[in-house]
Amino acid sequence: MTQNEDMVAQIEALGEKLSEAKASITKRFIGQERVVDLTLTALLCGGHGLLIGLPGLGKTLLVETLSTVMGLNGNRVQFTPDLMPADILGSEVLDTASDGSRAFRFIEGPVFCQLLMADEINRASPRTQSALLQAMQEKTVTVAGQDRSLGAPFHVLATQNPIEQEGTYPLPEAQLDRFLVQIDVAYPNRDTERDILIATTGESEGQSTQVFTAEELIAAQTLLRRMPVGDSVVEMILDLVRAFRPEEDSASAQVRETVAWGPGPRAAQALMLAVRARALLQGRLAPSAEDVIDMARPVLNHRMALNFAARARGDNLQSLIDETAASLTGSKAAA
Repeated sequence: MTQNEDMVAQIEALGEKLSEAKASITKRFIGQERVVDLTLTALLCGGHGLLIGLPGLGKTLLVETLSTVMGLNGNRVQFTPDLMPADILGSEVLDTASDGSRAFRFIEGPVFCQLLMADEINRASPRTQSALLQAMQEKTVTVAGQDRSLGAPFHVLATQNPIEQEGTYPLPEAQLDRFLVQIDVAYPNRDTERDILIATTGESEGQSTQVFTAEELIAAQTLLRRMPVGDSVVEMILDLVRAFRPEEDSASAQVRETVAWGPGPRAAQALMLAVRARALLQGRLAPSAEDVIDMARPVLNHRMALNFAARARGDNLQSLIDETAASLTGSKAAA
């Protein structure tokens, strides 16, 4: 078997395993296939996800189910205004031995896991939010001057409530950029809500089972980075990301008039990984232009902002992303 044939076989086997994982997840988290796919995308890419949705839509249930199905050691932190960095990272305590000697001992915080659920992350102060910055980017934390490595793999799935913004602290741009994708969790449609109603109010509920191990997830992340990406897809990713930078010559008049600041290189990196993950989840061997269009909104939405005039007009950032992605595709087709 050649190297290419071996990779094809591995990708196909991973695709089947991912289908099994999705089937297991939907035993508890019913419907919302888009949300499940985007959350799995974050894990497959080795990144983090920001879930935004109203209370009661199953965000916490989804993360707990993912922890089970993907075989990850998970912890949950409920973010509150009085939460301190040490409550997340851990702290040193002074122990006294039986012989009277004393020594500092480090007690690990909940961040020392493989899947951390940061529930309502915007309710914590900026000081506490910043405690996650190093953890999310470097996979290490520094406590008392000593670097301590986190679990492998390490992922943060944070939730945010779009209402009740009084007394909350919006995430800084530097931390938003650490999230690979923004996952909008909407109300389920009528048929899905009917299925939820029946499945969750009976004598017993569906149970998810483990499909992956942590080692298998790491191997999947490595395989994803080996997937080939065509030059046309790479160029489209670059065109799309650079099209949202108001100072770029390639930016449209609409972008210059509405966007305050655009996405940086990390957005292109995230999009490059996300399109591969989407192809994997759909059982394909390589990403296409369609994958770029589909992943544009979850990857770019939280990495850019409207200016004051655009917000005053009520402009929609998501619509701008969709329109720009579609126009780029049309211009490529015409060429």
